[in-house]
Amino acid sequence: MSFVTALRCRECAREYPVEALNVCDFCFGPLEVAYDYHAVARATSRRRIEDGPLTIWRYKDLLPVDDDNAVDIHAGYTPLMKANNLGKVLGLDNLYLKNDSVNPSFSFKDRVVSVAATKALEFGFDTLSCASTGNLACSVAAHAARAGMKSVVFIPSNLEAGKVIGAAIYGPTIMAIDGGYDEVNRLCSEIADSYHWAFVNINMRPFYAEGSKTLGLEVAEQLGWRFPAHCVVPVASGALLSKIRKGFGEMVDVGLMEGPVPTRMYAAQAVGCSPVVDAFNAGEEMVMPVRPNSIAKSLAIGNPADGIYAIQTMKQSGGAAHGVQEEEVAEGMKLLAETEGIFTETAGGVVISALKNLVKRGLIGKDELTVAFITGNGLKTQEVISDVAQPLTIKPTMKDFEAALNGQTPVRR
Repeated sequence: MSFVTALRCRECAREYPVEALNVCDFCFGPLEVAYDYHAVARATSRRRIEDGPLTIWRYKDLLPVDDDNAVDIHAGYTPLMKANNLGKVLGLDNLYLKNDSVNPSFSFKDRVVSVAATKALEFGFDTLSCASTGNLACSVAAHAARAGMKSVVFIPSNLEAGKVIGAAIYGPTIMAIDGGYDEVNRLCSEIADSYHWAFVNINMRPFYAEGSKTLGLEVAEQLGWRFPAHCVVPVASGALLSKIRKGFGEMVDVGLMEGPVPTRMYAAQAVGCSPVVDAFNAGEEMVMPVRPNSIAKSLAIGNPADGIYAIQTMKQSGGAAHGVQEEEVAEGMKLLAETEGIFTETAGGVVISALKNLVKRGLIGKDELTVAFITGNGLKTQEVISDVAQPLTIKPTMKDFEAALNGQTPVRR
């Protein structure tokens, strides 16, 4: 059973019934799921979680759905790796990588869509939809296939080929829009008012966003029920960063861990689309929309819906924000692959380069427990690092092999 009591406005705290709603009628603030934490505390325990499935559904007591009919493609419980090689390069002795690139559709979006798709079925929807920068379209199409639902996904027309193919394989209707994500999202908001579809990141957003906090719940459990000192998170809408921190807080609220939560949260964006980083570093509370021009397309949301909440989370936690130069994105991807054997997409390159700079700025200490979140797979954004593919082409002879191995040009006769 679900322990949800209502949907609550994050601005004015008015409560609404548990329906496919996402905006407060009074102040137009976003709605968020409210829980009976006392009831959750009575129901859950570390043992109950540890005995649960190796998916996000081990945390079912803190999710806003009935898991008996979960749309489950086994998202979650992804590796938390001690990054000794990368840590040595960066000067960190206690660095971990949360590798969500190995989820079933190869990004953390499987967490949020599993929750949203399950709730969509509870509400009686037959079509799953989304506005996407790529990874979400893949996950929505995959979960719709699993649930026996129809799917219609909306993407920018200049999306990376790996993400288009990664969504198309599941058989959705794909609408490629002539414009960036913000134009796609505006169109989808209009369509959501006219069509009885479950748009996971629009009318289903309060439930969808709750899936992100499982990253926080999971990291703390995998660390042996400890909170990290620092978390470096890629930021697009801003929801992921604030929800990870919410997950930490809820573990204290329901008695799984003792507070206060010590974790400092850090936002990572590429400078070609860094409205949250720019606002935070300027000391602003509001986010000024920008027109994205970045190779990190999965983070290229110029008007982030949860940007103000990401800023609040960083301020409250004592964190910071860093904008990565565009040329540093591919450098971060290569560094992660060469040191830890993880091939991440551009968002991961942003995180690794931001982490490197945060260490240089003295914000993360050598011995402090730090977690960097790797949220997507590099096979989806191969165009960015295509220059690495430079094989040595030789004749099938020992002479040519040894010449090439020694950096010589084989002599042709």
